Amino acid sequence: MGDVLAGFHAAWEFGSDSVLIRYERGIRTPKLFQALGERRVPLEAIEGVTLAPGKRGTVVLRLELRPGADPLMEAASGQLKESSDPYRLVLPAERETLAEYYADELRAQLTESGPAERHLVAAPEVPLQFKAYDGKATFDGTAVAFRWFWTGASSAKWKAGDQRFPVGELSGVEWRSPEVFEGHLRLLRRDAGAPPAQADQDPAAVVFGLGYGPVHESLPFAAAVLAAVRNCAPVPAVSTARARRDPADIAERIRHLGELHQAGLVTDEEFSSKKAELLAEL
Repeated sequence: MGDVLAGFHAAWEFGSDSVLIRYERGIRTPKLFQALGERRVPLEAIEGVTLAPGKRGTVVLRLELRPGADPLMEAASGQLKESSDPYRLVLPAERETLAEYYADELRAQLTESGPAERHLVAAPEVPLQFKAYDGKATFDGTAVAFRWFWTGASSAKWKAGDQRFPVGELSGVEWRSPEVFEGHLRLLRRDAGAPPAQADQDPAAVVFGLGYGPVHESLPFAAAVLAAVRNCAPVPAVSTARARRDPADIAERIRHLGELHQAGLVTDEEFSSKKAELLAEL
């Protein structure tokens, strides 16, 4: 086809084997779209196309992807608001005939349906990072790291210390939108028992709060980790030796540990053990 159909916040370019979606950058464009930049969707990842009336004199053209074809939508697990759906193209109602033409042309090219055996749409590029309410999450393509904030992390997470999870030790990702109550990003570990019910008590999770872990930062992060997990076989356990840490950072963590001890949230034994562990990192 090779044509371009422009709508509000995005333009679709129809190719012989894919649809390239380019998102606008502007104050009215959803932040998730801006973070994604563009999405190339192979035709084999699409199982349907719909055209329906929209709000306030618009029509909506939407790609229906095969389950499991896109790590972003797999991680989102149906939690995205309609306005943040990256596969909706909103057009003025007067362009309905043109949109219907493209929908029919695209449908004629589709040959696949049902769950995809692998991700067909590329994951967001790494490295990625974002600030959650209780810590900073980073992902370099091979491992996820959580560095706790003393102002937000629970005593359980402080006791456990900062965390690093090679993707080969993970089985999946659980993302809960920060736009609903108690959002979080939880890493699911292979051969691990049931995680704590509350994400704020789980060292393999970070929790979201007002202004922390917004969708446009945490969801692409979750999708990139999920894609890496799918592409990675389990790896042998790695050395637990830690690199030397910044003395000022260690001092701050010991100070906060002392506050938890004084508040009765950490026992004498736990305080002594964790303090020794932190000093050993110098």
